[in-house]
Amino acid sequence: MACLSKGVPNGGMAQFQEVMRQQLETSMHAELEKLLDTATGVDKEVSRKDFDGFKKLFHRFLQVKGPSVDWPKIHRPPEDSIQPYDKIAARPLPDSLADSLNKLVVVKLNGGLGTSMGCKGPKSLISVRNENTFLDLTVQQIEVPVLNMLLECHKQVPPVLCPRYPRINKESLLPVATDIGMTGENADVWYPPGHGDIYASFYNSGLLDQLITEGKEYIFVSNIDNLGATVDLNILHHLVSQPNGKRCEFIMEVTDKTRADVKGGTLIQYDNKLRLLEIAQVPKAHVDEFKSVTKFKIFNTNNLWISLGAIKRLQEQNAMDMEIIVNPKTLDGGQNVIQLETAVGAAIKSFDNALGINVPRSRFLPVKTVSDLLLVMSNLYSLEAGSLTMSQKREFPTTPHVKLGSSFTKVQEYQTRFESIPDMLELDHLTVSGDVTFGKQVSLKGTVIIIANHGDRIDIPAGTILENKIVSGNLRILDH
Repeated sequence: MACLSKGVPNGGMAQFQEVMRQQLETSMHAELEKLLDTATGVDKEVSRKDFDGFKKLFHRFLQVKGPSVDWPKIHRPPEDSIQPYDKIAARPLPDSLADSLNKLVVVKLNGGLGTSMGCKGPKSLISVRNENTFLDLTVQQIEVPVLNMLLECHKQVPPVLCPRYPRINKESLLPVATDIGMTGENADVWYPPGHGDIYASFYNSGLLDQLITEGKEYIFVSNIDNLGATVDLNILHHLVSQPNGKRCEFIMEVTDKTRADVKGGTLIQYDNKLRLLEIAQVPKAHVDEFKSVTKFKIFNTNNLWISLGAIKRLQEQNAMDMEIIVNPKTLDGGQNVIQLETAVGAAIKSFDNALGINVPRSRFLPVKTVSDLLLVMSNLYSLEAGSLTMSQKREFPTTPHVKLGSSFTKVQEYQTRFESIPDMLELDHLTVSGDVTFGKQVSLKGTVIIIANHGDRIDIPAGTILENKIVSGNLRILDH
């Protein structure tokens, strides 16, 4: 677009850019219609609904100019807008708590396909403890209605809510798909629009009205790979016990930021509203300031409590305001594309009486990598009714820092390298690199570093106790 604007008088630049936006939008609509012409029956109707949502997103994308926040307008949230969990938990729970639970629906965002862990299927089907998957643990945790919102389309599990949007060419800003199919050349040209689509999906599918008719008032939304995201009765009681005129429509659980969380979104006060600020929205000159753990001390866990009635009102008023996330990708053939997404937490500024609650770190236990998986599979955590809690046998509450090398990246490889999960109760730091395997009943304490150089292999024998050790070179135990 920049080269086409040469020679355009400054006074006509805005008009020129608007013409270009209109042309891009017209071209996009034409390409989407061509794709719809390749579909038939129900598939065509479903795709048309998905494309209607994408058109709105694309239209807003074309209107965006630079960072979506004016940095000088950013302020720390008022003290009463982020409540400490201890204050919420200090209130006694009523005997009628069962009535409150009957008003709640749990929604698990099953968006991850586990690609960072070498999986082709949904991450929720990975075994975590005692052959229980993420999905198994979720069902064990709760006794209220569960909706497993599959935001990734896949073959292994039939999706409940699975819209698909077309990835677009980074240069032409037009779809790279050649037809509506999802196989062959079109296998990787579609994407789920991000969990911000939850509001429209609930509304458009009729599910929202159904839940409200059944007497449900709130949804508790969290990522399925966050094993700390259980239904908290104290937060639920706080929600339902507010006077009707002052009822909180949106609660975001936040927790204290550490240096490992510097990229996490944080809550700010902006235009007299509580707002989620993501790193993608921050002007480059202020990125280091955003990452500071002294100025921005909390981050979003993506554990969210949201009023169903408020969702309905905002959807009907077309007032759900979420920033667009532009996510660049490179397809297997080397083509650069972008996908337009929204995040569920970004809508917090649209709701009345929104609140942050600073919860204990134990409510944020995500499993994004195989290193995370090793931690939750170990004896560092006790499992009860689907919930993981730090073992009382561990003398200090922090988790060890674990870094497994590239030989462990894929879950299948990881599983073959451990005959059993080591005892890690007294571990502070573990780094493993290269071709390394662990025998049964290995114990790791303090700082342990194991490095097998290229071409070498290290087998840690069964029953080994490693305490503050560096192991390198070549160690192999052979059966005879």
